[in-house]
Amino acid sequence: MRVSKVSLADYRALAQFRYEIRKFLAFSEGAARTAGIEPQQHQALLAIKGLPLDSEPTIGALAERLCVQHHTAVALVDKLEEHGWAKRRRGEADRRQVLLELTTKGSALLAKLSALHREQLGAVGASMVQALDVIVSARAAKPAKRR
Repeated sequence: MRVSKVSLADYRALAQFRYEIRKFLAFSEGAARTAGIEPQQHQALLAIKGLPLDSEPTIGALAERLCVQHHTAVALVDKLEEHGWAKRRRGEADRRQVLLELTTKGSALLAKLSALHREQLGAVGASMVQALDVIVSARAAKPAKRR
């Protein structure tokens, strides 16, 4: 595997993109805590509600979407249930399957946080996209090396 040379402009573009992402994540973490929920719990609610149509809302799917181990997702769902934000239910076709769903309380909290996040992205999204565009454009402009 051959690694291409990284220029100073590449480092700056990557650093800028990382900075923009980190600023948004810091906003997100603060908004979650202000709303009375831990950031990872907020991410779990969003992951459950926002799963692709072809995905079942299982612990395994949640673990995959959050990039955590299965047991970590189980503990997270336990906390969501304690707060009344989510619940487990048995699958209809396969009673062994455990599915996750948001409660009315969890849906309301997620809606509030999602509106705040959408507003924030409206304010900072252009700079995030611009930072990413610099990286992608620079990569596309470099000619492919022949072997």
